[in-house]
Amino acid sequence: MNNNNPHAAHDTRYEWKSVLLLALGFGLVGLDRWILAPLFPAMMQDLQLSYSQLGTLVGALALTWGAFSILIGNVSDRVGRRAILIPALIIFSLLSGFSGMATSFLSLLLVRSLMGAAEGAFCPVSVAATAEASHPRRRGLNQGLQLSTFALFGFGIAPILATQLLTVVPSWREVFMLVALPGLLVAYLLYRVLREPPHLTREARVQARHAPKVSWLEVIKSRNALLASACLFCTMSCVFVMGAMVPSYLIDELHLAPATMGFVLSAMGWGGFLGEFGISGLSDIIGRRTATVLAFIGAAIGTWFFFHAPANAALLFAWLAVTAFFGLGLASILTGPIPTEAVSPRLTSSAIGFVSGTGEFFGGGIAPVIAGFVAQHYGIGQVYWIPMIGLGIGVVLACCLRETAPRFVQAPVVAH
Repeated sequence: MNNNNPHAAHDTRYEWKSVLLLALGFGLVGLDRWILAPLFPAMMQDLQLSYSQLGTLVGALALTWGAFSILIGNVSDRVGRRAILIPALIIFSLLSGFSGMATSFLSLLLVRSLMGAAEGAFCPVSVAATAEASHPRRRGLNQGLQLSTFALFGFGIAPILATQLLTVVPSWREVFMLVALPGLLVAYLLYRVLREPPHLTREARVQARHAPKVSWLEVIKSRNALLASACLFCTMSCVFVMGAMVPSYLIDELHLAPATMGFVLSAMGWGGFLGEFGISGLSDIIGRRTATVLAFIGAAIGTWFFFHAPANAALLFAWLAVTAFFGLGLASILTGPIPTEAVSPRLTSSAIGFVSGTGEFFGGGIAPVIAGFVAQHYGIGQVYWIPMIGLGIGVVLACCLRETAPRFVQAPVVAH
């Protein structure tokens, strides 16, 4: 188990500085990734793009994200956190700016695919770094806080920022370039602040060359790592399907105006922001397994009532916020504290990368395709069965998790 000694000296000031910067970095991942959607209507005419090409752009980023999350997570466990985090943050920020220079669909596809690779590299390493900077009893809260900024920036702030900037800059191209700048500043601050954990300092890595090697295969031998991957796929069958299908459902099925649809859709950002640190933080108190089971049930309740609510914007907003609170809260706990505590500290980033990478592959690829098939052949009002079935399976799988929260498990301290 990856449990640090709670009685060892702990630098709380460093904890909050590093967690804050890592949270800002992951928020910028969400902003750079999802600002494409609100800018797309302005881009369509300039680049002669179609809606199917929008889906291709989103899917390509998800696939490269998943592949590099798995690959670079393992690399980071051997070369350290700083060597991955700071270059990845610089690269995806620059690539976000280069999106504004695209002159065709193919050039935009190339840039967004490379951007997904850099963001996929940043994701597991940043979550591992947050865990290592945190006191064990605040691990879930801090990882949830870091991950929550993805929803806040990506779903909550990106649509507002994009539409407002379009009113003051010449075109969508300048918007991409402007949103690239904060990432460069955060990268500099991380360079100044972030430390390597004790087991990844240069001296420790030299000593580790003579120690028995830890195989990446230990990750897939871990019961909780495998269950977290399966549970995350169930979670993404809700999060990705809702994100992709809800706009069309609100307009085509409930006949809401586009502006009203945008208001309702923003509930995913605000509800997800609160849920990602709320659920992980709660798991520090009531346990990882209990929090995960309750979140699956909460997401299922929110999904059911959302798709059975009348065309009332306030009511739809409330139920979508509930769904996002629990659904994105699940994504937080399943890619944060559960894989972190499933393996030894020498494989933390590998485990997080494995879980988040497989979730991106299947959640970003398979679930939306199934949802599109159901919507096309049975009506968009029936797509809710996909998240309902996925969440139901998730409840069963979550019950099989082993409890690893430090409050409940007094495991032997692993030497760093």
